[in-house]
Amino acid sequence: MWQALRNVRRRGSIAQVRRIATIGVYEFDRVGFIQALDAAGVTKLLDIRQRRGVRGARYAWANANRLQALLREARIQYEHHPELAPDTELRQLQYRADAVEGVGKRSRLRLSPEYVRCYTEEILDLAPLGPLVDRLPVHGIAALMCVEATAEACHRSLVAARLAQRYGLEVVHLEPDPGGVPDDC
Repeated sequence: MWQALRNVRRRGSIAQVRRIATIGVYEFDRVGFIQALDAAGVTKLLDIRQRRGVRGARYAWANANRLQALLREARIQYEHHPELAPDTELRQLQYRADAVEGVGKRSRLRLSPEYVRCYTEEILDLAPLGPLVDRLPVHGIAALMCVEATAEACHRSLVAARLAQRYGLEVVHLEPDPGGVPDDC
């Protein structure tokens, strides 16, 4: 379906554009999650959560140990990048904005402007992205992972946008089918 490297014609030559994907946990089941990664050609998952757990039985497969076992079975590498995770104070800032908007973490559609500003200044501007880019897979693509269903509702969209801006990566957001998923967890 998607290719890790896409050929682009420029002035008669062929250049290769590197890609990175983003994916969340919510609204996927474990099978659909792996299928989405496979379809996109993902060979490395970059977990950018601070706490690598998800509450509730429905998403138990996404807790660190189970997720890593699932990825090993699918032959997808795993790396945890806590330097890109928002700290508790930043998450609380977004939760307060969610409360004002009357939405929950799982139903949020976008990040608050204050959260975007603070995350960018306190985390993203200070994070060493060069080493992460240097470790991107040569064959296949990497996917930034957190929990929110849509990229716009999650800090992973900010990281992906920075990688696109600074390193010319093309970004693909992998999102669940809006029709819902079977609960096979």
